[in-house]
Amino acid sequence: MTEMKFEDALKRLEEIVQELEQSEPELDRSLEIFEEGIKLARWCTRKLDEANKKIETLSRDDEGEIRSQPFPGTSEEGDGEEG
Repeated sequence: MTEMKFEDALKRLEEIVQELEQSEPELDRSLEIFEEGIKLARWCTRKLDEANKKIETLSRDDEGEIRSQPFPGTSEEGDGEEG
């Protein structure tokens, strides 16, 4: 999939859902846009996971030095992915 903005991918995904729910496209068209929607959903999930891994908290250690650490609840804490 070519690189796009997350917001654009999400908007297209919403359009696909709306088309499938509000109209009755032919079977071939339904399958085509359903497959596109699956690809977009996976792409969006990957982007959200990447963003989540970048989130860090800043805190001070016992010596007063500022330290960066993974945000609580991210998969970088060593216990694997949550979900």
